[in-house]
Amino acid sequence: MSLPISTPLPLLSGAPHERRDAARNREALLAAARELVEREGACAVTMEAVAAQAGVGKGTVFRRFESRAGLMIALLDHSESEWQAQVLGGPPPLGPGAPALDRLLAFGRSRIEATLGQRELIAAAGGRVRTSGAFGFVLMHVRLLLAEIGTEGDLPLLASSLVAPLDVTVLEDQVLGQGMSVDRVYDAWADLTRRVVRR
Repeated sequence: MSLPISTPLPLLSGAPHERRDAARNREALLAAARELVEREGACAVTMEAVAAQAGVGKGTVFRRFESRAGLMIALLDHSESEWQAQVLGGPPPLGPGAPALDRLLAFGRSRIEATLGQRELIAAAGGRVRTSGAFGFVLMHVRLLLAEIGTEGDLPLLASSLVAPLDVTVLEDQVLGQGMSVDRVYDAWADLTRRVVRR
């Protein structure tokens, strides 16, 4: 049973509702952490460095995120929310306005590049790639595009099969372990996708 194309995608739930000042403080800490990650890499970022960058005490950072891994997970969720916004309202072909197959292929390229670009952050988050809400968004997006293309078969399982090769462990093994280029990995994923949708 396929979902209607108009079914809304589930947004990343993010943090519970916060007071305005608490939300501002959280954003300031995340901005400080992002700046440090961009400048020094995720492995070099400590809670002390984030506190110093944001101009607050170390205890404030720990109270907000509980641990370094918690901070890294929050950074990943923030970048995931930005990526979801591009999927829902950004320019085509990743965003609306392009044919469904073009959007699906753009999705694959985007996920490969984003996951590899964030691999240090993912490792610093204890290997936790994304929240269940974010993963659900990705699966639903692929499933809806498959339905729009008119793909036959068990769409939830086909969507999972297309998302699985985009996992950080798989991509790291291919690109870093086996020395494959990102273009080669993407071309193989696009070939798999075309076979699934029979186009």
